[in-house]
Parts: sequence; structure tokens; C-alpha cells
Amino acid sequence: MGCILEPVYIFDLAARQSSWLSVRQTTIAQNVANADTPGFASKDVEPFREILDQTKLTMAMTDSGHMNIGAGKAGQFEVKPGEAWEVHDSKNSVSLEQEMIKAGEVARSHNLTTSITSSFHGLMLASLGKR
Repeated sequence: MGCILEPVYIFDLAARQSSWLSVRQTTIAQNVANADTPGFASKDVEPFREILDQTKLTMAMTDSGHMNIGAGKAGQFEVKPGEAWEVHDSKNSVSLEQEMIKAGEVARSHNLTTSITSSFHGLMLASLGKR
């Protein structure tokens, strides 16, 4: 009996996380660029955990005794109004301090995602005797 290679979903999940981080970083950069624009309202992206909750990962049904759970698909990332710390006289709700904290969170999450993906890739190579 031959070996059947199954898809590795951790790479798909990491790619979705990276896409989400890219959208969030772009949104943060737009907020910072408009920090002095009168009436500009800061924006943010829905949390990744909400995207993940919309994604229904299915288990492979390799035996007739296995339960079949339907699959869902996550939608696109939604940019929504951000939570403002303060509103300025110009009716601008961008807080540079808040945006820098968010940018740091994005950088840390990106580094973590990259490290996990790299480690998992190394594990796969080691299991194939390629390392």
C-alpha cells in the first residue's frame, strides 16, 4: 500500500494569519498618515480569532465510521472603526501611541507566525531525512 500525502493545514493557517497581519498593518499605517486630518476616524481590522472562528476546519473521513462535519469558509477581512482612546478638538480619533502599540503587536505576531512556520517546515524536512 502506497503512502498518501495529506495537505498540511498549518501552512494555510499561517498564510491567512500573514494576510490578516498585512491588512492590519496597512490600516495602522493609514491611521498614522491621517493623524492630523480633521475629522478622520481611526480604523482597525476585526480580530483574527473572529476570522478563525468563521473557518470550519474539517477532518478527513478515511473510514465509514468517521463523522462527517460540514466545511465553512472564512470571508474577507473587515476593516471597522477603531476604538479611540481620545477624540481631539479636530474630531480626529487617531492616537499615535495607540497606533504604535498596535504596530508592535503586528510585528510580534508576524515574527511568531514566521517562527512557527519555519520550525514546522524544519520538522517536515527532518522527517523526510532532508535536514
